[in-house]
Order: sequence, then structure tokens, then C-alpha cells
Amino acid sequence: METKNLEYLKQLTALHFRTLQAVNDTPNEYTAKIKVLNYFELGCLITDMLKLCILALDHDMHNVEKKRKQSINVGLVLETVLQLFPLDEMEFLGYVGEVVE
Repeated sequence: METKNLEYLKQLTALHFRTLQAVNDTPNEYTAKIKVLNYFELGCLITDMLKLCILALDHDMHNVEKKRKQSINVGLVLETVLQLFPLDEMEFLGYVGEVVE
């Protein structure tokens, strides 16, 4: 029974663990991909994340939002976080819970 469960877990792992990809032959090193339209969107995303961190540290909203161009695209930041959320892995964990019960 345990061998069957182990094989089932290996199959589930292959199907659902997709968020992290191994980096060549480097042990314990992975990459996670995000989708962007172009370099400009990537630049906007990075600067918005940095601005969001600055706001969290300073609690000083008026310094960052003096100009409209400097406002934070919270939607873009949240879309990126959603892309990075390991939903397939969460589904896998649900299956693991069923197997070990």
C-alpha cells in the first residue's frame, strides 16, 4: 500500500509542481517565471514594487505620489503576485492530504 501511495505521489508531483523550475544542474536552485508584455512593463513592475516597499517603510504617501507618473500600478503588482502563486502545488497538497488520511 505504501509503495502504491509513493508512486501516486510521484505522479501527482510531476503533474502539479510547475511553478519552480530547476536551474540546470544546480541543486536546490530554482526559477519562477512571470509574464510581461515587454521591457517597459517589466521596468514599470520593478519600479512599482520598489515604490510600494518605500511606502511600506516610510508611511509617507505624499512623497511618492507628487506626480501622476509616479503613482503605483497596484493592479500590475497584484497580477504578478498572482502569477507567482503556486496554485498547482496547492492542489497537490490537497491530494497529499487525501492520501495520508
